[in-house]
Amino acid sequence: MIDIKLLQNDFEKSSQLLEKKGVSKDILESLKVLAQKTKIKRQEQEETTAKQNVLSKEFPRYKKENLDTTKLQEEINSLKLKKQELEDEVRVLEDELSALALTVPNFPDEDVPFGVDENENVILEVVGERPSFGFEPKEHWDLSCDWLDFQRGVKLAKSRFTALKGDGARLERALINYMLDFNRARGFNEWYVPFMVNSNMLVGTGQLPKFEEDLFKIEGEDLYLIPTAEVSLTNLYNDEIIDKSELPLLLTSYTPCFRKEAGSAGRDTRGLIRQHQFDKVEMVAITSQEQSDEVFQKMVQCASDLLSSLGLAHQKVKLCSGDLGFGAAVTIDLEVWLPGQNRYREISSISNTRDFQARRAKIRYKDDKKNILAHTLNGSSLAVGRTLVAIMENYQQADGSVKIPEVLKPYLK
Repeated sequence: MIDIKLLQNDFEKSSQLLEKKGVSKDILESLKVLAQKTKIKRQEQEETTAKQNVLSKEFPRYKKENLDTTKLQEEINSLKLKKQELEDEVRVLEDELSALALTVPNFPDEDVPFGVDENENVILEVVGERPSFGFEPKEHWDLSCDWLDFQRGVKLAKSRFTALKGDGARLERALINYMLDFNRARGFNEWYVPFMVNSNMLVGTGQLPKFEEDLFKIEGEDLYLIPTAEVSLTNLYNDEIIDKSELPLLLTSYTPCFRKEAGSAGRDTRGLIRQHQFDKVEMVAITSQEQSDEVFQKMVQCASDLLSSLGLAHQKVKLCSGDLGFGAAVTIDLEVWLPGQNRYREISSISNTRDFQARRAKIRYKDDKKNILAHTLNGSSLAVGRTLVAIMENYQQADGSVKIPEVLKPYLK
C-alpha cells in the first residue's frame, strides 16, 4: 500500500508518479480528500480525549476543596459521548481510506522510463548469441519429440492445461532441481511452502482486492490457489518484526502456480507459454531499505546467469511506467530468445516493491529500537514451463528431437 503521508505532504509530485501508472486524477483527488478528512477527524478525537483527561484530573481537587462536581461530571460525560461518536466516525473513514488505498498501485521509481505500454520498454543488455540452424526452426508444439500432450491435458481439466510425458516430464523435474540448486549456491535459502493461502496473505502482497478475478478460489473456504510463490514466501514474515542483523533474507522455492489468465483471451492459445497451471522457481528477498537496490541487481544477475548456464540467449528489459505491475516500483524483465517464434519472450520478471508490500503485510525490522518497514523484492528464477519451451526451440535438431543442455544431464540420470 502506498504511504498516504507522502500523498498528503506532496500531492502534486505523488499524483504525477501515480498518473504514470495509469491512476486517474479523480481517484487521486478522492484519496487526498479522504485522507485529509480522516486526519482532521482523528485530531478532533485526540483533542476531545485530551480535554476529557484534563477534566478527569480535576476530581481530586474538587473533593479536597468540597466543591460541587455535578457540572464537572456533566462536562466529562458530554466529552465521553463526543469522543465515542468521533471514534466511530474515524473508524468508518479509516476503513474507507484503507479500502481505496488498497486499490492504488505503488509509486514507480523516479528513474523508471515513462511509457504507455510494453512497446516503450527499454532494452538494457543483450546476453548470449542466438543459435543458428541449417533448417527452418519450428515452434515447440510442432516438434516430433512427443513430450507434450495438449489433448489429454484439456480432457483432464480444460483449455490451457497440458500433460507432460516421458523425457518432457523428466526434464521439467530436472529443471526445477537445477534452478533450486543454482539459487542455493547464490545464497538463497530453500523453502517448501503451501500452495494455498488465505485472503489476508493475498492482500499483503497486493493480489487482493484488485485482482481477485485472476485467482482460483477454494469454494467454501478462505483459501486460494497461489498465483506465484511470491505470495507464500513474502508472507512467511507477515506481521513480524525482524532484527536488522538478519537482513537480507534471501528465499527461494518451487511451487506450481495457478492463474485464470483473466483478460488474456486469444493470446498464446497454443503451446506452453500461457497456462492456467505452471511450475515456477521463485526468488524473494526481504531487506533493509538501504540494501534493496544492491539485492535487486543480485537477483537480476542470478536469473540472467541461470539462463546463460543453460546456453539460452536473452535480453534484460527495463519496464516503462505503463507496463509496471501493480506492486512494483521498478522491474527488469528477462526475455529469452525463441527461434521458433523468431522473437524474445518474457521468462523472468524481477521487481523491487520498496515498502509497498511490507506496509500491507506489516513486515518490519528493528533498527536501534525503532521499527522500520522492510523492502520486499521478488522474481522468477525461472518460469519452468517457458524454460522447457526455450530449451526445446533452441536445442531442436533437424529430425525434431531435442538435445539436452550439458548442465542438466546429471539431473536426468
